[in-house]
Amino acid sequence: MKKLETDIRPYTRQFYKGNKVCFLLALCETLLGAIGSLIVSWLIQQLVDLIGGYDTGFSLTELTIITLVLVAGVAVAYLISYHSKPQFIARGISQYKEHVFGELTKKNISAFSGENSSTYISALTNDIQTIEQGYLWNTFSMLESLLTFIGAIVLMIWYSPLLTLIAIGLSLLPLIASILTGNKVAEEEKKVSDRNESYTSTLRDSLGGFSVIKSFKAEGQMLRIFKENVKKLAKAQCGRNKMRILVQMFGSVAGITAQLGVFIFGAYLALSGQSVTAGTTMVFVQLMNYILSPIGTIPACMAERKAARVLIEKMANTLNTNVRDEKKTEHKELKRGITVKNLTFGYESEKQVLKNINCSFELGKKYAIVGASGSGKSTLLNLLMASYQNYDGTICYDDTELREISSSSLYEIESIIQQNVFVFNATIKDNITMFRDFAEEQINEAIKLSGLAALIEEKGTDYLCGENGNGLSGGEKQRISIARSLLKKSQVLLVDEATAALDAETAHQVSGAILELDGITSIVVTHLLDEGLLKRYDGILTLKNGSIVETGTFDELIAEKGYFYSLFTISQ
Repeated sequence: MKKLETDIRPYTRQFYKGNKVCFLLALCETLLGAIGSLIVSWLIQQLVDLIGGYDTGFSLTELTIITLVLVAGVAVAYLISYHSKPQFIARGISQYKEHVFGELTKKNISAFSGENSSTYISALTNDIQTIEQGYLWNTFSMLESLLTFIGAIVLMIWYSPLLTLIAIGLSLLPLIASILTGNKVAEEEKKVSDRNESYTSTLRDSLGGFSVIKSFKAEGQMLRIFKENVKKLAKAQCGRNKMRILVQMFGSVAGITAQLGVFIFGAYLALSGQSVTAGTTMVFVQLMNYILSPIGTIPACMAERKAARVLIEKMANTLNTNVRDEKKTEHKELKRGITVKNLTFGYESEKQVLKNINCSFELGKKYAIVGASGSGKSTLLNLLMASYQNYDGTICYDDTELREISSSSLYEIESIIQQNVFVFNATIKDNITMFRDFAEEQINEAIKLSGLAALIEEKGTDYLCGENGNGLSGGEKQRISIARSLLKKSQVLLVDEATAALDAETAHQVSGAILELDGITSIVVTHLLDEGLLKRYDGILTLKNGSIVETGTFDELIAEKGYFYSLFTISQ
């Protein structure tokens, strides 16, 4: 058996965690169902032989009573199944989804700048159906088939060892057919999952970039791309369904051949007077269903289970990427500041984005990072947020290297405001508090300091912001982002081109609001070279081609008439 690349046991354990009682009850129902099926076969043999005049040891009345007891037992078994199986499946799948989402939250803060979110959307929607059917429901189907298979073999041997050998011989044909075709289902299921992922990605991009599509009159092109993905997905689904039908066809044809073959041999033995009654022949035909059905279904169920395991493994492998190597060092309070020494970094090893960066950010002061596009400004901010760990040099919070600080401690210290602020489809209050509980006076203070008072007065804190804040302006969304950081009481506020998409007046207001935050270390990447704002920063770092070429206050850098002076002059 091929060794799994990733241990999926932490994921499969979610199906059974706190769910064992329901699972055991479902197993009991499965066992009762298998026993009931075998008793039905025995009853058919008894009734047929009784009609044929054979002494079965039971009267018609006794067989009738046994039948009534059996019917009652089957009803009880179904009641157990009614209460246990759906609850086991629902709870198991819910816990699996929750575990996957929990692991997802452990990823780096910038994980989705290099990953496709459609992978996770597909895994938590389309793939879940395959896992539910192939991994969970099939567990009971396979067990019941296996139990009836073993029970049927035992009964057949008890009735007629000779006819049993003939039945087993004829059963080899469907067994071989199932084994040869069953594993192909897993391959086809994987193809469907991959196509679903691509389809979901295209759909998400089309909806997210709808305004761009319309403004560039690219509807036809996007429709063509969408159609191609639909066709590819349909082709993969068709291939999977064809393979399933092929597996069923081989099993059915071989099964019919084996079943009729047993009936013919049984009839021959009965007519030859070789201790085989009509009832025995009839029960063999009935029991052959429990031989042939598992031969046909178990390999298919195993293939579906394997396909489900492949999807679980795929999810586990994906979740293992872009995860920060967590350290246990707690550093929840910054006392002096942040020091960067000899920092060199590249997204690709042969191409450096930052080169030998040396700088420091004192506690409580305001800093601006400026430079041309592509100079490494945002990359520096990302490294301060621990988005990547494969850098050379050191980034120290006080005296503790960033790679040694736990994520929970780091995000206690700092927050980031980005150009594209994400606003949830929730109330303004929930977007400020991030769904946590805070005292009203704390919320009101954050609203006041971030400049949201006018918006709250107009719309109220219960105003629903809409999908990604489509009911708010860009400036209002940025102020919500500032309020979040204030309420969180972060010591360090990283701001990455937060005003790039705003009009000049709003950009000036938002930048001013950030500079007015007392007691907070603000490190602002900005394209807005406004003299009045720049003079309020305690220090300005000027980047060029990944290196810091100048540092100082606004007046100092203007007096030097260097690179910053050129940038500022051109922007005016």
